[in-house]
Order: sequence, then structure tokens, then C-alpha cells
Amino acid sequence: MKRLVIIPAYNEEGAILDTVTDIRNKAPEFDVIVINDCSTDSTRKILEDNAIAHINLPMNLGIGGAVQTGYIYAEKHGYDVAVQMDGDGQHDASYLNDMLAVMKQKKADMVIGSRFIENKGFQSSSLRRVGINFFTGWIRKLTHQTITDPTSGMRMVNRRIIELFAEDYPKDYPEPETVVTILKNGYSISEVPVVMKARTSGESSISMRKSVYYMFKVSIACLMAAWSADVVKKAGKK
Repeated sequence: MKRLVIIPAYNEEGAILDTVTDIRNKAPEFDVIVINDCSTDSTRKILEDNAIAHINLPMNLGIGGAVQTGYIYAEKHGYDVAVQMDGDGQHDASYLNDMLAVMKQKKADMVIGSRFIENKGFQSSSLRRVGINFFTGWIRKLTHQTITDPTSGMRMVNRRIIELFAEDYPKDYPEPETVVTILKNGYSISEVPVVMKARTSGESSISMRKSVYYMFKVSIACLMAAWSADVVKKAGKK
């Protein structure tokens, strides 16, 4: 089974080497591809100096475009499993094999590493917890399924979802929308408890100023994803 870790990176010079080293030490069965999203710091030099496999994007595509690039790479190189991890040091590679075991056992199409099953480790800020709880409720209303950590950036998918995401992937703040897309199209999601750490360097792409836009945009995107899936299902029954 070919396994790949996709790491989108924008200005992660302070953490990217430790992130990749953590994967190499704790989950050596996984290959790594870093998608350098046109970083303006020394991220690219660190990747080159340490012989880390990477793709340098010619312009900044944002998190969605960077992650989709990773899924396109995974599809073209025949990977059976791909897992997205942040490049800022928040995710612990020791959970990768646990996630893979759950994927095999439950035959899940996606496995999400959730901070909120056991509520250990870094739990995000109180303001972001409000947003996460909102999306948990919104996704439950749209899909009738509960995902405790719908904004988690630590998520593993099988070959079917690799192909789906290589074809189409949201460009902005994609995590909740992709959860809705997967569930509404009949795929399955499981969650496993993980402990995350606070960001070790750099800044989040979601600033306070962007929070209102984030909530509105992602809510509408989730609604549209659910509606689109329902339309396709009804058309198929006719």
C-alpha cells in the first residue's frame, strides 16, 4: 500500500523541517510531498537543502489549491492513501498508523484526527471553538451525521477520495465543505482521537478580520455542496 503525506506550506520556515522529520521518524512508511505555496521566506531553501520532496507553485493558490496539488500528485503517482497534515508543527505523526488502522477496520473513505473526542492537548482558542461547534451543528443538520472536528487539517483519505479531490477541491477554507461533500455523496468518515499542539511558528491563514467572512462563506459552501449532491441523486432516480 502506497502512502503519502501532503503538507501545504506557506512561509513555514520555522517549523517545516521539524514537521517532516517527525513524519520520517514516527511514520517512515509514508512518503512526504510538501506543496510550497509560493512562500516568501526561506521555506523553499530549507526543502532543497534537506532533500525534501516538494512542488514549488508559481503563484500563491491558497490552502485549497495547494492541497489539491498534493492530491493530483497522489493520483498520478498511484498512491492508495493520502493524508493531509499542516506544516506548522501542530500535528503529531505518531497518529498516522492509528488512522490507517481505523480506515482499514471500518472501511472508511476518510479518517479525521479529532481534538474533541478526548479533549486533550491544544484545543484551539475559545473564539475558534465557537466556530467549530457551529460547523459541527451545521454539518449535522445537512448530513444527519456528527463530525466533532470538522475543521481539522489532519485527515486521511483512500484512493476513491484521492481521485475525487484531484478532480475538484474547494479553494478557500475547504475542510467543512469537503466533509459535507463526502457524506452527501455516500462516502464514509470516521474520527480518531488525537492530541494536537499549538502552532510552533508562523501565522494562521484565518485572521480575526477574516473570521466573519469565513463563517459566512463556508456555511453557504456547505449548503451548496449538500444541495448539489441532492440534485444529482434525484436526477439519477428519474
